[in-house]
Amino acid sequence: MATTQLTAAASSISAKGFTPFGGLRASNAVKVSSFSPLNLNGEAHRSFRGLVVKAATTVAPKYTSLKPLGDRVLVKIKAAEEKTSGGILLPTTALSKPQGGEVVAVGEGRTIGKNKVEISLKTGTQVVYSKYAGTEVEFDGSNHLILKEDDIVGTLDTDDIKDLKPLNDRVLIKVAEVEEKTAGGLFLTDASKEKPSIGAVVAVGPGRLDEDGVRKSLSVAPGNTVMYSKYAGNDFKGSDGSDYIALRASDVMAILS
Repeated sequence: MATTQLTAAASSISAKGFTPFGGLRASNAVKVSSFSPLNLNGEAHRSFRGLVVKAATTVAPKYTSLKPLGDRVLVKIKAAEEKTSGGILLPTTALSKPQGGEVVAVGEGRTIGKNKVEISLKTGTQVVYSKYAGTEVEFDGSNHLILKEDDIVGTLDTDDIKDLKPLNDRVLIKVAEVEEKTAGGLFLTDASKEKPSIGAVVAVGPGRLDEDGVRKSLSVAPGNTVMYSKYAGNDFKGSDGSDYIALRASDVMAILS
């Protein structure tokens, strides 16, 4: 039986028919590098390799300034690492989404109760933010992120996450090592090793703002061994290979001693 296979290499679907609004225009929405439909014998052979969705909004070149409003911050995204620490080039699929960048503009702050609360961050500060926070914007030839100050986990002046200075009610925890054996002395396989939810507090933020805009100090402190919610926060890898997690103080369930 004759078989027909259609392959469209590096074809793209652009956002045609959408009128630019206020200088903002959608980038090419979908890029398909490989596609195979059904064969004539009725068997489905699907291939969607290279499917990329680009959600960034592009600001027209005629606009030279972007000023965040309220408690929002504009961050220039740090480029993704293209090599491992050993110098091995990473394929595009293995590049991790950056979670850091430089503050390039800040809003005027917000009002809580009767108090005006200014943004604590200054331009030029290197920050780490929540993985899925904010809106990505292509501006002045670079990728930026507009996000609320509360979505920023902390400031980081080095390349090692252990030096993170948490903001607001965030807590930085060094995760305890995974147990290699059961209580009976049996070695655990990688698949059966349970993700730890215990660790040592490395640094804490200044505390959250209450309804009147007053800082409330946190109930945990550096050096505490704590138990935290298993699926909370943002995971990071330290330069020494240790695992760290940054989460809100409300996700810490108990102090162990």
